[in-house]
Amino acid sequence: MDDALALVSSGWQPFAGGTDLMVLYEAGKLTETRFAGLWKLEELRGIRVSEEHIELGALTTYTQIRQSALLADEFPLLCRAAAETGGIATQNRGTLGGNIANASPAADSCPPLLVYDAELELMSGAGIRRVPYAGFHTGYKKMLLEPGELIRSIRLPRNNKKGWHQVFRKVGTRRAQAISKVCLAAAARLVGGRVEQIRIAYGSVAPYPLRCTRTEAALLGADPRKLPPLPDETSPIDDLRSTAGYRRRVAGNLLRDFLESLG
Repeated sequence: MDDALALVSSGWQPFAGGTDLMVLYEAGKLTETRFAGLWKLEELRGIRVSEEHIELGALTTYTQIRQSALLADEFPLLCRAAAETGGIATQNRGTLGGNIANASPAADSCPPLLVYDAELELMSGAGIRRVPYAGFHTGYKKMLLEPGELIRSIRLPRNNKKGWHQVFRKVGTRRAQAISKVCLAAAARLVGGRVEQIRIAYGSVAPYPLRCTRTEAALLGADPRKLPPLPDETSPIDDLRSTAGYRRRVAGNLLRDFLESLG
């Protein structure tokens, strides 16, 4: 780990599973020339369990997430997202930390992490610091990762969504192995027929994975059968996979379907 941090602090580009790196290489868009492979660093592996948190090493793969009975029980949205990310080869090699650090707005694992109030543990030669995942992405491909820092682990607070209705929905060109046009992760708990707590997060509708805090605030105390006017917090774009208009419409439809399922 010390060797890896020394390389990264001197300007070498870290990579984990390399799934997106190979895409850029094949497309002739790989601009970096010096890479530090993290794959064999045992310090970044493992799923650690305490009474308060489940801590996922940054090199935890989608396959390992899918195969964890504990994660399936307590964090089903993350397992669903892992199952819908790429094909088996990508799931065997792609990592949760790499998905975050790649900073794609279309990353499937990121909306569930926002719903579950994840926290990131970041490591550099200066030591370790923790930051909430909400707010970690500040713009397209921009984040609060300082030069020389690596994501060491992802911490999920336990038992915070027991009894909640939870949904992960992904819309892509194909039914499998597709990059998301829109994806939604949402969880809510009703008391007396009204929304007491709710979390809503999207992928592919903003420059970064989006937590819809204003929409959540508007829904608190609401009857899902009689919804108030809701703000549109999305800012989608036209690109090769879809149009801004389509994304905005589908995002609204997915949210409406989720809210209707609460009633």
